[in-house]
Amino acid sequence: MSSNWTAVAMVFLGLFMAGGVVSFLRQGIKIGAVVLGVGAALAVTAGVMWW
Repeated sequence: MSSNWTAVAMVFLGLFMAGGVVSFLRQGIKIGAVVLGVGAALAVTAGVMWW
């Protein structure tokens, strides 16, 4: 059961970071958006694979 909670937390973190990508793009911070985008993709992938 605890592994499912970890997976849910990773997916939530990835979606939260994806929101940060949108925010950074609106502010014109492209480098930060790229870094957050990579982190978001890794977090969502980890959550899906952990499930």
